[in-house]
Amino acid sequence: MNGTMIQFFHWYSEGNGKLWDEVKNQAQYLQDLGINAVWLPPAYKASGGGYSTGYDPYDLFDLGEFDQKGTIPTKYGTKQQYLDAIWALKEKGVRVIVDIVLNHKAGGDEKERFHAVKVDLQNRQQNISEPYEIEAYTKFTFPGRGTQYSDFQWNFNCFSGVDYAEGEEGNFIYQIINDHGAGWEGLIDDEKGSYDYLMYNDIDHRNPYVREELNYWGKWYHDTVGFDGVMLDAVKHQSPQFYQEWLHTLRANTGENIFAVGEYWEPGHLELLLRYIDATNGSMSLFDSSLHHNMRKASLAGSDYDLRTIFNETLVHTHPQLAVTVVDNHDTQPLQSLEAPIEEWFKPIAYALILLRQDGYPCIFYPDLFGAHYWGYGKDGNEYEIFLNRVDGIEALIIARKEYAYGTQRDYFEDANCLGWTRDGDGEHRGCAVLLSNKDSYEKPMEVGAHYAGQEFHDFLGRFEHRVTIDENGWGNFSCPAGNVSVWVPVS
Repeated sequence: MNGTMIQFFHWYSEGNGKLWDEVKNQAQYLQDLGINAVWLPPAYKASGGGYSTGYDPYDLFDLGEFDQKGTIPTKYGTKQQYLDAIWALKEKGVRVIVDIVLNHKAGGDEKERFHAVKVDLQNRQQNISEPYEIEAYTKFTFPGRGTQYSDFQWNFNCFSGVDYAEGEEGNFIYQIINDHGAGWEGLIDDEKGSYDYLMYNDIDHRNPYVREELNYWGKWYHDTVGFDGVMLDAVKHQSPQFYQEWLHTLRANTGENIFAVGEYWEPGHLELLLRYIDATNGSMSLFDSSLHHNMRKASLAGSDYDLRTIFNETLVHTHPQLAVTVVDNHDTQPLQSLEAPIEEWFKPIAYALILLRQDGYPCIFYPDLFGAHYWGYGKDGNEYEIFLNRVDGIEALIIARKEYAYGTQRDYFEDANCLGWTRDGDGEHRGCAVLLSNKDSYEKPMEVGAHYAGQEFHDFLGRFEHRVTIDENGWGNFSCPAGNVSVWVPVS
């Protein structure tokens, strides 16, 4: 079966412990659609307690089990609810992808005094002060959990930088002078001098005790919940050598070829994704932010966009085996810091491009399948009400991938406003013909294979009522509506 993943959350997912129960209750539906992997949000206690999305991690060992940060459950539910959701998925043969945030920690329990130096916000390699002593919340003792599961306590020697110092006013980044000296970890790019520091207490992966603890935690987490894959958050800000080592250790310790996808979000900069793949020796897939960038441009430009260029400078074109393709995610959705949503009219086209072609591993965004309604604050400080509609035809597109997107692919990319391709099927599955347009309605002759001669194809999305009869050479004249997509499949 063709693999399809879903990101089963968004930034504004409802709290009060409802998400884990929803995952459990939707397991059968996801299996029926052909979704065979579910990416779940960070499941451990964060500094924001029951209100946090999880990207401000406090205690990686607290999966909603201990009274910490004002709550026992996380925003998404208790540990038992989490385990129940995972078991429900696995019972249906759906793989579990867990969200891993190892770039930083937040919500320290105690303050410590140590030496640090202020650095320029736009060039973190440039010091703007002499070393001096500051006080910050860098000690993590986890009083609610104690030493259960782990007795490791974090202190300032485990971190390379902070953005808060007691008694200091203003917006600063403080590079910590710890037992390893000073300096940021080596990255593949020189953005901001070094973009090692992102937020909160930045973990220093050069500390051997930190690496040992994170390696131990990875195995503990796998033994506890039985995940099948990991989504590695903010890899852009972490040493590629660390994750190469961490993944190697995790796979060795579990004896499983754990799937991994990294979030290196650099829209329009394919060369950085390729450089990161080289630096990690291809040990993980990456989200194809370059393809998302192209689709965003296409959705804004309408018929002025040349669809023949949609895969130019994309990861799915250059490294299809390592490309996880997305239409949107929790960072690009409206009101988020990287807001760049695909326009609604283009989303059926975008999903056809990632679901029905032979290359890439597609990931569906929760609101595109289920819809979403939320309130949030924009960059202007004002509050907005947002409605995200279910993508037109999304269920049929996902099912079409499961049932028809197999076999040899023939492309018909000769028209700037209309793309087509066919899949001729394999020994177990029938094929399909896909036609899409960002302008007018189109009709295009395409070959599906002589083995379909005399058979009729119908539009699986229901855009058209007529049928297409395949000629003796395996060709048919297929149609699509203006600014939309049609998927033609053999009549049963």
